[in-house]
Amino acid sequence: MANLKQGEFVGSLDCGTTSTRFLVFDKYANILAEHQLEYPQYYPEPSWHEQDADELMASCDACITEASKALEVAGWAKESIKVIGITNQRESAVAWSRKTGKPLCRLIVWDDSRTKNVVAHFEQKLQTVGIEVAPGVFKKGEDGVQALRKLSGLPISTYFSAMKLRWMISHYDHVSKAHDDDDLMFGTVESWIVYRLTGGTQANLHITDVTNASRTLLMNLAKLEWDPVLLKFFEIKDSVLPKIVSSSEVYGELAYGPLKGVKIAGLAGDQQAALVGNKCLKQGEAKCTYGTGAFLLFCTGEDIVQSGHGLLSTVAYRDGNNQPIYALEGSISVAGSAIKWLRDSMKMVTSAAEVNTLAESVPDTGGVYFVTAFSGLLAPYWDPGAAGLLIGLSAYTTPAHIALATMEANAFQTRAILESMKLDSNADLKHLKVDGGMTNGDKVMSVLADLGGFTVIRPEMRESTALGSALLAGSAVRLHGWDISRPETLAEVNTKGSLEFTPSMAEVEREKRWQGWKRAVERSKGWEEGVDE
Repeated sequence: MANLKQGEFVGSLDCGTTSTRFLVFDKYANILAEHQLEYPQYYPEPSWHEQDADELMASCDACITEASKALEVAGWAKESIKVIGITNQRESAVAWSRKTGKPLCRLIVWDDSRTKNVVAHFEQKLQTVGIEVAPGVFKKGEDGVQALRKLSGLPISTYFSAMKLRWMISHYDHVSKAHDDDDLMFGTVESWIVYRLTGGTQANLHITDVTNASRTLLMNLAKLEWDPVLLKFFEIKDSVLPKIVSSSEVYGELAYGPLKGVKIAGLAGDQQAALVGNKCLKQGEAKCTYGTGAFLLFCTGEDIVQSGHGLLSTVAYRDGNNQPIYALEGSISVAGSAIKWLRDSMKMVTSAAEVNTLAESVPDTGGVYFVTAFSGLLAPYWDPGAAGLLIGLSAYTTPAHIALATMEANAFQTRAILESMKLDSNADLKHLKVDGGMTNGDKVMSVLADLGGFTVIRPEMRESTALGSALLAGSAVRLHGWDISRPETLAEVNTKGSLEFTPSMAEVEREKRWQGWKRAVERSKGWEEGVDE
């Protein structure tokens, strides 16, 4: 195209749980071009959730190509994109061959809970044998549980990547052989995307950033290195693991496509990217992203805070060689996916937006509670055997009551995490900054404010996850003078307004509903018990 303008923009590849997007931002975080594609999901057994790594990669390539075209249609040369960042669904596990560069099996998605028996095996091992913290020195029972959490920041759970990798090795002979033969390459989704975008077997770039590595159960949270104690306990060879890098540095260049030669310089798991995108870079700042699941991160600065109340210690981001910044996290496995379930599985609505209309048609849930434990319960409960539960049903119950109960489940689980955060940090959050697709509905936000008892702040520009990886990439090359370690350099980024939702429910009513929720959760717990394989 003739007479295209030249700019200085940053691209962000955002590979979420159900779709991929590529967005192009200017220095103010205005979106100049974007493209989004859903890709196939596979549910071959109850509690299983798989994706095809090649199909996922095809969606990434298509989004980059189409967004680059859209940028030119808007009058800007694609060469205006100077650098890109990548953000991804975390914990999902990809296994591929070092020799061929091809996936060895479908990737296992973060919310897949087939690994209950693997979890039971390692929990039993921790109780009886223990974890060898030094040569010949074993810690077991509760001491072992605490030793593992101190090293990794995490409990043993179906949620984390090591359990999924261990399951693959135990159940697929060809993955086991690849592990034994040092042909296995393991990574979370960003690791696979970088490997492919930079040329696959030709460049053989096998990396993961600290935020994603911190979600595997295999990284030492203080040293930011794969921990030999953890690898030995989980029986995983270090040869299969990627090199751990920071969240903001130049890793390599795109090897093909319309952006061939453009540097990749930002990597972060989606929830940490959203923390950066919301500019929650200092101790005490927090955000919650409501997408397929919901994830509340509270920045703790350079200190690792070990939770005593069911939260996770995790890496928020690391800017190059600077000191890492840490966070406390509360993870909810089902948020927007419950709305999708009402639409696709139960056929109660034909669109996600219709859930708002349905929920607004009733004043309350008629006593119905919906514990959305489709794959167990994550923070702060940590019960992989919990099952989804609709309770309080009567002849009076209608789809509208269930729609509202679905929204309320989201609010109750957020409150449970904030209660834990209050106990761990001695900070009472009066405001909660939110983003993610589920926040588009006003009804969901007012329910959250009412049942949570706090003000909900919804920014006008809510593409925080994609913006976070863009800021990390731009900072690495000092585009626009951005420097993640100096938040004042981001002062002009995303200064658009926000909308506040304040609680209107009486405290007595809020507390009554909260006690009802806690009773419902207790009834959902321990429905399925994992068996040591």
